[in-house]
Amino acid sequence: MSFLTKISILAVGAAVLLSGCGNRRNDVVEDFGAEGFYDRGRTAMEAANYQGAAQYFLQLESRYPFAPETRQAQLDLIYVYYRSQQPEAAIDAAEEFERENPTHARVDYALYMKGLVYFDDAPNALERLFKVDLSERPPKDTLLAFSTFQELLRRFPDSRYAPDSRQRMIFLRNRLARYENNVAEYYIERGAFVAAVNRAKYAVEHYAGAPELEHSLELLITAYRRLGMDDLAADSERVFRQTFGEDALDLDRRAKR
Repeated sequence: MSFLTKISILAVGAAVLLSGCGNRRNDVVEDFGAEGFYDRGRTAMEAANYQGAAQYFLQLESRYPFAPETRQAQLDLIYVYYRSQQPEAAIDAAEEFERENPTHARVDYALYMKGLVYFDDAPNALERLFKVDLSERPPKDTLLAFSTFQELLRRFPDSRYAPDSRQRMIFLRNRLARYENNVAEYYIERGAFVAAVNRAKYAVEHYAGAPELEHSLELLITAYRRLGMDDLAADSERVFRQTFGEDALDLDRRAKR
């Protein structure tokens, strides 16, 4: 498949999505009552008819803003937007729910879904299609996903979504560390060794436990050596050996690569 063909497929797909669930407000003339709107919306959602589900849920919210079904519909809307690939609408819906219902028992779900949107949105369609190294660009969405899951764990440590959030944070932590390493390598290649030290140290200090920290220490040793800071390089080597069990010869070879 050629590059232009892939781009055309993406463009067509985007057009279909935009024509599907693009409108937040839609015209449903008949009044089914609060329970009726919700039941129809739920049925549509379970059938993966996300456009129809959004119509019913939004009409329910508009016509019966204080009905018990409306709160659940607002939560379901987050999922509907997420599944229909409308990340901005999903985030807006999650933040709106939390803002309007700060003490609601399901705020943890709104936070979890917001984190999931950022998590899934970090690699966009083009990057997935052309296998771009996701760690080589500024990880804005990665940072947002990490901080959102972190907030969920801080506020709701016993949430049913806490275990999955922790696992996603492990993945995100390593990706953030890899990004810092890529930047440090960039600086080393250009002789900006102080800047390289700062980025490698940031990874070591902020992303403890990430597998990428082995390489962070290698980069730190290399940058210190290039700066002539042998004491700091030796300290970093000692930490490296204590943490990863490498002998001095192998460490010298890897740090100078």
